[in-house]
Amino acid sequence: MEKIEFEATPKTPYLMVDPKTKTIVINGRSIPENTVQFYTPLFNILDKWIAEKTKDKITATIRLEYFNTSSSKCILDIFKKLQELHKNGATVDITWMYEKDDEDMMEAGQDYQTIVGIKFKMVEVEE
Repeated sequence: MEKIEFEATPKTPYLMVDPKTKTIVINGRSIPENTVQFYTPLFNILDKWIAEKTKDKITATIRLEYFNTSSSKCILDIFKKLQELHKNGATVDITWMYEKDDEDMMEAGQDYQTIVGIKFKMVEVEE
């Protein structure tokens, strides 16, 4: 499986998934025209890891400055797939980064953490 990497645009975040190192990075604004289509390559890799019952360490770093409702649903779907991998025995490390004083983004990370039951590393960063 090939590494995927999409550069950030005004409407889409930087997205990188490296199947070799089991690393996921999402960084920027997520308001794509077709959210499901944008995140499908990531979903496909996660589904493959689930099917393979990988027990590897998976590292996800999320730093979003803004996301819309449809992105929120896709992000939740990503976390649910990571939750399934975690339940199957994989070590899942999730870092949720948010800008200092952005309480909404901090709370979004806390909400996702509560929903999926995986402890996130919450990191406050300078703007």
